[in-house]
Amino acid sequence: MRRLVRPKPLLLMLSVIALIVLVAVGQYLRLFERTWFNVQALWQPVNAQSIGLDQYQVAIEARVIDGLDDDVSALTFDPVRKSLFTVTNQNAELIELSLEGKVLRRVALVGFGDPEAVEFISADTYVITDEREQRLIKIHLETDTIFLDAADAEQMTLGVHMSGNKGFEGLAYDSVGKRLFVAKERDPMLIYEVQGFPHYNPEKSYAVHVVNNPKRDAGMFVRDLSSLQYDERSGHLLALSDESRLILELDVDGRPLSTLSLSKGRQGLHKTVPQAEGIAMDDDGTLYLVSEPNLFYVFKKPPQP
Repeated sequence: MRRLVRPKPLLLMLSVIALIVLVAVGQYLRLFERTWFNVQALWQPVNAQSIGLDQYQVAIEARVIDGLDDDVSALTFDPVRKSLFTVTNQNAELIELSLEGKVLRRVALVGFGDPEAVEFISADTYVITDEREQRLIKIHLETDTIFLDAADAEQMTLGVHMSGNKGFEGLAYDSVGKRLFVAKERDPMLIYEVQGFPHYNPEKSYAVHVVNNPKRDAGMFVRDLSSLQYDERSGHLLALSDESRLILELDVDGRPLSTLSLSKGRQGLHKTVPQAEGIAMDDDGTLYLVSEPNLFYVFKKPPQP
């Protein structure tokens, strides 16, 4: 009768190491939290207040933005002009796009460093971020403006959690609460709420308050932040993650409610979005997305019965 062969110590050690590596990778990719969220979504009732990102389907997929070869970064919807704005950071420009992804206008940006995000504030007024220097720059855009010089603009520097090229990647604005949400990409991944910038009431003293919500930030099961969008109707915040290929909806308390996947086979996509950099939502709830170097997407929610 043959004796049972005991596992060799080396084999056992390798198995333990492999298990530790798998757990570490899962934690790094936030797979456990994301899986748990998906499991909960199967049996929990649909939140009536949720935007319902999982119901969105792609309407325009990977349309090349003709005439634009530089890397697009960020996106915002202008409800006055009924158009979109993005920025490029190689040859720095502010670019106006139609809702179909056509270039309407190009404005040179002078002295903006590394522009990574743009956000509509009010008619003709926007904020642009300089990622590396963590500057917020308020600009005023007229119909005949052909270039913008940062030296002439109102601006402020936050200078928090400085980490080279992992700075401010996204902006969103709450026009009712006068809050500017600023996303730090990662290391650490944070969302700041800035009140008092841009200065909207000259009759009041200039006072800026910056806060963040550690509980909300820790609950976001994504690896990075590329862009933000604030939905005025629900008060919810949308967070775009390029590395996780996901758009995440957060309620007023920062709890995840729904997700939109940017991977092949999901939301009607034929191919995975290569490098999502900006999202925007219009008055009808249609979602617009840009991906480097120059791809344009539209996602729409089917009419409800």
